[in-house]
Amino acid sequence: NNLEAEFAYGAGHINPAQAAQPGLVYDAGEIDYVKFLCGQGYTPKQLKLITESSFTCSEETNGTVWDLNYPSFTLSTSPGNSITRVFHRTVTNVGSPVSTYKAVVNAPPGLIIQVQPSVLSFKSLGQKQSFTVTIGAQLGNSMVSGSLIWDDGVHQVRSPVVAYASLLE
Repeated sequence: NNLEAEFAYGAGHINPAQAAQPGLVYDAGEIDYVKFLCGQGYTPKQLKLITESSFTCSEETNGTVWDLNYPSFTLSTSPGNSITRVFHRTVTNVGSPVSTYKAVVNAPPGLIIQVQPSVLSFKSLGQKQSFTVTIGAQLGNSMVSGSLIWDDGVHQVRSPVVAYASLLE
């Protein structure tokens, strides 16, 4: 049993050729981070210090931590509990102009990962596609981890999925 699981993934050498041609990217712009900060309760003064702009938080900009367009998925609950959360993500095609990616889910017992849609079809470079990932976990006193991989037969775009028990919940 690998206690480090997803936290140990990637330790070692990178493959620069694959890193330079990822196939898909999880792109996030300034407004994505503003939504994230607003969801964390930042004041207009704090936002101005960070962004050097006059953003204010509103219903449109009040995001959640788990919806930042980031390539990893993490959720936590108190020990012995179960949790389910829905994540919204958007990927941008930077690989082959015409391509189809299929979701490959690796989930050990105690972790459920559902992806909708499970197939993303692209017709051009720069095209964006959105999807949702529903993750459910039954936790004891530790963590469970798995992954979501978008695979087009050439590129494998991997996202870690980690659920852990926290005494701070």
